[in-house]
Parts: sequence; structure tokens; C-alpha cells
Amino acid sequence: MDTILVVDDEREIADLLEFYLKNEGYGVCTYYNATDALQCIKEKNIDLALLDVMLPDGDGFSICRTIRETHKYPIIMLTARVEDMDKIAGLSMGADDYVTKPFNPLEVMARVKAQLRRYKRYNEAAHEDENVFDYGGLIINHATHECTLYGEPIPLTPTEFNILWLLAQNHGKVVSSEDLYESIWGERYLDGNNTIMVHIRRLREKLHEPPRDPKIIKTVWGVGYKIDKHK
Repeated sequence: MDTILVVDDEREIADLLEFYLKNEGYGVCTYYNATDALQCIKEKNIDLALLDVMLPDGDGFSICRTIRETHKYPIIMLTARVEDMDKIAGLSMGADDYVTKPFNPLEVMARVKAQLRRYKRYNEAAHEDENVFDYGGLIINHATHECTLYGEPIPLTPTEFNILWLLAQNHGKVVSSEDLYESIWGERYLDGNNTIMVHIRRLREKLHEPPRDPKIIKTVWGVGYKIDKHK
């Protein structure tokens, strides 16, 4: 049984999410502040986190950062604000998705299921020769969900790994932002959506790419992104 961490200081919302999650067969750890949630992260095995941005003793961003120091499981941010900067901040810190309040609990359940399904799918063992991408010093292992650069482990979130793997699978070809978004999130891409741009920027930072002249993930302006053929 998958265990979901729910953190929201609005008890009605937290308890409502707990009710729906338990009804779907998930185990749930519900907290109303950052302090208790951070203690839970240290002590329990979590499979996905739902984090409210605004908390009485901190914020969801700091919890997200702490999780990403040691864990790769999916993180969905819950925000009552609609500013793009909030969304960019969460995605930049390693969140995989976000939901704006007020929300339909059924939508949240759908996103939880989708994130868990992708996370598990990309962690399933498969044939080694079909699941390792070698691009010079960059090694992406689809079977183990590991990425190394010149032997150095690169800690990627599930979403970051999925984007990098999709680009690797299409090496030598340009993949549009629309195709990336719809393949990874399974939702229709809308003009002005900067989710992919934020994740690409974060990926480049982790791969130590120079922002003005990236060597691995290249931008094809007005089209999308690509990784060149195997070196």
C-alpha cells in the first residue's frame, strides 16, 4: 500500500484529502504544520507528498527542498495563489506538479495516481541494453532510474528523469515543449505554460551546463529541445 504525506494547515482541506486518499486505498500521514511533517519524512517511508505552500511554521517549498536532499518520490504542491512565480519556485525546487486551490478532490486523486504510476513505471527493471543511454560522460539508466555525469551521481526528480529520458530516446531529434509536456504530464499543453522551461533549466543546473551554451540539452528556438546523437 502506497503511503501519501499530506501537509496543509487548513484542517478541512487536509482531512478531506485524507478521506479521499484512504477511500482509494492509500495509507495517509496527515499534518497541519511543517515541523511535524519534517519529522515524518525522517521516520517513515513515503511514496508521494502533497504539500501546501503556506504553513504556520514555514512553507511547502522548504519541505520540498528537504525531501529532495534524500528522496526521489513525487511531490505535488498545493497553492492558494496563482502567481507564476509560486509555480516556478516549486518546480525549481524539485516539485513534479502543482494544484491551485480551490480544487476538485477528484482532480487531485487523478494527479496522485498519475504521478505514482509514472514513478513506478520508470523504476521497473527492464533489459539493460535497451535501458541505458550513454552520451559521453552522461549515463542514464532507465532500469535503475539513475543518472551519472562522469561518474558523479546526479539526483533527479521523477519528472526531471522522465524529461531527460524522453529527450535521450529521441536523440538527434527536436522534441517540442508541447510533446514533452503532454507525454510527461498526460495533459493538453496550453500556450504560455512555462513548466517545461523551468524543468529544463533545473536539469541543466544539475548537469552543470553553462546557461548560455549548453552542451547536452540544446534549445532549438521556437521549436523545442534536443540531445544530439550518441557521442
